[in-house]
Amino acid sequence: MIRLLLVDDHQMVRLGLSSYFSIQEDITVIGEAEDGQQGFEIALKEKPDIILMDLVMEVMDGIESTQKILKEWPEAKIIILTSFIDDEKVFPAMEAGASGYLLKTSSAGEIAEAIRSTYNGDPYFETEVTEKILDRETTKQKVVLHDDLTNREKEVLQLISQGYSNQEIADSLFITLKTVKTHVSNILSKLQVEDRTQAAIYAFRHDLVE
Repeated sequence: MIRLLLVDDHQMVRLGLSSYFSIQEDITVIGEAEDGQQGFEIALKEKPDIILMDLVMEVMDGIESTQKILKEWPEAKIIILTSFIDDEKVFPAMEAGASGYLLKTSSAGEIAEAIRSTYNGDPYFETEVTEKILDRETTKQKVVLHDDLTNREKEVLQLISQGYSNQEIADSLFITLKTVKTHVSNILSKLQVEDRTQAAIYAFRHDLVE
């Protein structure tokens, strides 16, 4: 039996979920809280298997409550259930350590599926949330890694991608072989790749080759 704690400031939401889970054979509601502070206190006392957490609440919001619960009890599994899908809510919730993120427009069946999935160790995220996370990671890779390259290193990377040897790069850019080797080493380090081939693949994938 999956022991569930509901944390939501809307009584009708808690009532609706409790009613639905009361007819489920494998999920039982062991507690309800109307704000994040109550949720925090009940979570540490009852140690539920899953916590279903709203985000916008009085006294203490869901993000702060999630942070506090996980600080005191790192094994807790918290699924965010909210009406908000904007970046200002999604990413702070993920950074706080939430194990899942659902919208209140989800069906009761979808919420139950998320609870079971999370209980079994598989985080469950709304499709839109997953897309946001992937987009953010892609943007991070595009910006954080190659934006650190100097203009000269970018020139060297382009020549590497065109199959130039170190000596050919030196001749083309009128620099010494030793300087080329230094640039190559810096490029591999900054792009977090192991060899020239991986550096070239990175360059093509991120449209760095003219």
